[in-house]
Amino acid sequence: MTTDFYGYEDLLSEEERKLLFKARDFLDAEIKPLVNEYWARGEFPRELIGKFRELGLAGLPYEGYGEHLPAASHLLTGMLAAEYSRVDPSVATFFGVHNGLAMYSVYRGGDQEQRDRWLPAMAAMDKIGAFAMTEPLGGSDVAGGMRTTARREGDTWILNGAKKWIGNATFADLVVVWARDEADDNVKGFVVEKGTPGFVPVKIENKIAFRIVENAEITLTDVRVPESNRLQEIHSFRDVADILRATRGGVAWQALGVMIGAYQLALDYAKQRKQFGRPIAKFQLVQDLLVKSLGNITASWGMLVQLARLQDAGVFRDEHSSLAKAFVTSRMREVVAWSREIFGGNGIVLDYDIARFFADAEAIYSFEGTREMNTLIVGKAITGQSAFV
Repeated sequence: MTTDFYGYEDLLSEEERKLLFKARDFLDAEIKPLVNEYWARGEFPRELIGKFRELGLAGLPYEGYGEHLPAASHLLTGMLAAEYSRVDPSVATFFGVHNGLAMYSVYRGGDQEQRDRWLPAMAAMDKIGAFAMTEPLGGSDVAGGMRTTARREGDTWILNGAKKWIGNATFADLVVVWARDEADDNVKGFVVEKGTPGFVPVKIENKIAFRIVENAEITLTDVRVPESNRLQEIHSFRDVADILRATRGGVAWQALGVMIGAYQLALDYAKQRKQFGRPIAKFQLVQDLLVKSLGNITASWGMLVQLARLQDAGVFRDEHSSLAKAFVTSRMREVVAWSREIFGGNGIVLDYDIARFFADAEAIYSFEGTREMNTLIVGKAITGQSAFV
C-alpha cells in the first residue's frame, strides 16, 4: 500500500498477513459501498453482523476463544483496527466496542465460568457486547465521580443510574455496566443482558460524527442483576484501569486508519481532478499537503508498532498508550483537514467520502480520554509530578 511507506505490514507473519488481507477484501467489497447511505441515515447496518460473523475475526486476542490463532499479536489486532477505520471508523468502533471493550472486560474481569459462559458466543458474534462507563454528568472524572450505584441484596445486585455515549447499546445482547458499590465505594462490573427490566437504552440523535455508531443514553432503574453476572475479578477502579489501558491503544490504531483512509482519498482525487489543464497532483502546494500527511501517517505507524511490541512483551504502561492516543489523534486531525482541503468545495459533500472522515475524526479525538487528560498522564510519568486537579 502507498500509505504503508516504510513497509510495516511486512512485520506480520504470513498467517497474520492473510488475515489482514482477508479483512481488507471484505471491507472493500461489503462495507465500503454501504457506509455513506447509513452515515446519512444515522443507522448501523445490522445486516452486516452476519457478514462479520462469517469473517470470523472476533475473539482473536483471547487465547482459547478465537478461530484462527491461540492469541493474536497486538500488532495484528492493531493493524486490523486501522484497516476497519480506513474504510469507516464507525464500523471500526462497533467492532472495537464488541471485540475490545466488552470482550476484554469479560476476559480480564470474569472468572473462568463467566469467560466460558459468554466469550464463545461473543467470539462467534452470536451475542454482541457493549461497554457502559461514561455518564451524562461524568467523563474524564469517572474514576472518582461515578454516580451509577450498585446495592447488594442477597444474591442479587440492584443498579440505579445513567450512562451516556454507549456504542452498540441499542441492540447489544450483553452490556458491561460499571457501578459504584454502595457498601465499599469501589467500582464493580456487571453484565446486564438484553431485555432486563429497568434497563432502557435510547439512541442519541442529531450527531455530526460517528453517525453509524448507535450510541445510547441508558437509564437504569432498579435493574436486578444476579451475583453470577458480577465480574468476579473486578474489585476496584484499578482493575478497570487495566482494561482501559489496553483498549486506549486500539483507539490510536483507529486514528491511524482514519488518516490512511483520508490520505488515500485525497491522493486519488488529486490524480484525477484537473485544474488549469492538468491534474492538481502536479501542483507543488498539493504535493506539500500529501507529503505532510504521509509523514504523519508514517510517524504514527512507527509509534504504534512499538506500542504493540510493548504490549506483546507485557511491559507497556498507562503513559505508553496515553502518549500514542494523544499524539496519533492530533496528527489525525491535521491529516483529515489537509485531505479535505485538497477536495476544495467537493470536500463538504458526503458523496466524495472525505467529509465523513473529517467529521468522524472529531469523535476519535475526544473519546477514550481527551488529549488533555492523556497529556497529564504522560506529564506525570515524565516529571513525577501530578497536575491533575
